[in-house]
Amino acid sequence: MSAHRVVIIGSGFGGLFATQALRREDVAITVIDRTSHHLFQPLLYQVATGILSEGQIAPSTREILTRQKNARTVVGLVEDIDTTARVVRWRHHNDQHSTPYDTLVVAAGAGQSYFGNDHFAVFAPGMKTIDDALELRSRIFGAFEMAEIEKDPKRRAALLTFVVVGAGPTGVEMAGQIRELARDTLRGEFRRINPGDARVILLDGAPHPLPPFGRGLGAKTRAALERLGVEVVMRSVVTGLDAETVTVRNLDTQEVSTIHSVCKVWAAGVQGSPLGRILAERTGAEVDRAGRVVVDKDLTVPGHPEIFVIGDLMSVPGVPGVAQGAIQSGRYVAQAIRRRLRGKEPQGPFTYRDKGSMATISRYRAVVKIRRLEVSGFVAWQMWCFLHLLYIVGFKNQFSTLMDWFFSFISGRRTERTVTNQQMVARLALETLGAGSSGRLVAGQDVLAEERHDHD
Repeated sequence: MSAHRVVIIGSGFGGLFATQALRREDVAITVIDRTSHHLFQPLLYQVATGILSEGQIAPSTREILTRQKNARTVVGLVEDIDTTARVVRWRHHNDQHSTPYDTLVVAAGAGQSYFGNDHFAVFAPGMKTIDDALELRSRIFGAFEMAEIEKDPKRRAALLTFVVVGAGPTGVEMAGQIRELARDTLRGEFRRINPGDARVILLDGAPHPLPPFGRGLGAKTRAALERLGVEVVMRSVVTGLDAETVTVRNLDTQEVSTIHSVCKVWAAGVQGSPLGRILAERTGAEVDRAGRVVVDKDLTVPGHPEIFVIGDLMSVPGVPGVAQGAIQSGRYVAQAIRRRLRGKEPQGPFTYRDKGSMATISRYRAVVKIRRLEVSGFVAWQMWCFLHLLYIVGFKNQFSTLMDWFFSFISGRRTERTVTNQQMVARLALETLGAGSSGRLVAGQDVLAEERHDHD
């Protein structure tokens, strides 16, 4: 009798933890992902601002699972799921493949949401992939380089104005790091500009930064950012965006204003992978406004007990789209599969255990919220460092990250500042290929991979 076939789509926290939790079971696992790495997404902003290298937060999935003999990893873009034949259809470049399953775990994650304005992505990359982080690194450092040789004062001011849209953890962390980069890291390196004069503007429609953290920590976060030199603009939404400007409308006064900025970062909103809607079409399941699949209490798709949806792609009341939600759902599903294989009664419904939220503001400053406990400042920053090191996969990556953090936090310098022309023009290449205008540049979809496949 052949081993039970488990196909897991996605190698993020949910997919990886589900895979590892099944390492001792008599199953044949196939992990399908559009990239060859497991991404520690919470630290992408540190790649974008030159603190860490991409390899430190994106170890090879194949390397992680080397010793797990019941797991196979393949790189491919899933295009369809045949729920009748129980087959996943995917491709690697132009080669089409089909992988049958007995149990399917969909952990395809989520991408950036531009709230119906997908063309914004050409001018304001999100922070969901390594490609995004490397492109932003090139744009941020490139803006200073272009400002050094720019003769027009207005154009130079636009080059030195950085706009971060979205005041959640990613936006707050990104704004703080760009400001520290300008004020400390680049100090004295240029001859015609003063990097410290750079403006960093943080925009959001909420009344205060970090809305899930509450008003108290939100106020402390705003005060810390403003002391750092970040301009915090709340109750304001972006209504227009192009290569040179950002159009903003104040929600209280309805006043519309224009910010001249060349480098923009989009950190507002998430949207489930397009695979969620494909799965919903095949099974009759519902999706919520963010494109996440509405699942039963045991995380299965209604009417399809053999299909689980976990992580950022599942829609479960009270479960936020954070790493802990993916980790806990991945482990829960592995336990459910284990019980089925052993003929045991199903376990109870999935219950999310809130282990708190945290975000860094700058060096030695962070905020942490664990249920009713609220911590800010240096102690919160230490807690943040410990937890993030804990979840970085592999001792080698943990050690190198710790060393880079030590160097960066003590000296204010950054070791990962290399950028390439390819990174700078990546989004422009997509626009030329038509991704920006065709609507294919959507959250969670590896458009660059798709375009490369189509043109191989």
